[in-house]
Amino acid sequence: MQKPALQLVSHHLCPYVQRAAIALLEKGTPFERVMIDLRDKPAWFKAMSPLGKVPLLRVARPGKEDAILFESTVICEYIEETESGPRLHLQDPLERAQHRAWMEFGSSILSDIWGLETAREPQPFDAKRQALREKFMRLEAVVGEGPYFAGKAFSLVDAVFGPIFRYFDLFDRLADHGIFTGLPKVGAWRVALAARPSVRAAAVPDYEERLRAFLLNHDAHLLKVAA
Repeated sequence: MQKPALQLVSHHLCPYVQRAAIALLEKGTPFERVMIDLRDKPAWFKAMSPLGKVPLLRVARPGKEDAILFESTVICEYIEETESGPRLHLQDPLERAQHRAWMEFGSSILSDIWGLETAREPQPFDAKRQALREKFMRLEAVVGEGPYFAGKAFSLVDAVFGPIFRYFDLFDRLADHGIFTGLPKVGAWRVALAARPSVRAAAVPDYEERLRAFLLNHDAHLLKVAA
């Protein structure tokens, strides 16, 4: 069997991997997904990844050594520039730059989510809950009329936020955190992304079980609130 042109080195829970997978799925591009355990990184991965993080995109080049791309934003932009299919970036340079900025804003939200899900005590948990609340309030003011971030067209900003909202499918059942209270545009955007086939397919089938296990392993305050 011919080797796939693109190989996405992944981890089961990584939201940055998911955004790259969403971009590939939206383009209809065939790719192979290879999962690794970040707690026990294989030697080949350490040699390949300058930062020791996923995702990596291995690009097969006939007659040449495979090229390795790292950092999810770089990978998504490469996919947009090289693969056919629907455009995932705006054509206007200023609007495209604004979208890149909101993608980075999404990465800052992921940092707060990490703090929320690994907090073991009420005080740091509440601090991260409030930080997330404030950031989603800011998004409420800029999200378009929907169903997606900038209207009817799905974009790379949506690819970033699909995995972000996915966390809260479990978090909502564990605690009454109030992060999305009174944010109808963000709420509608979240629902639209959850129904998007590429967003759904970007996560592993047992994603929620693995996320719950992650919370248990970190003695998360979120689970104590649920109890």
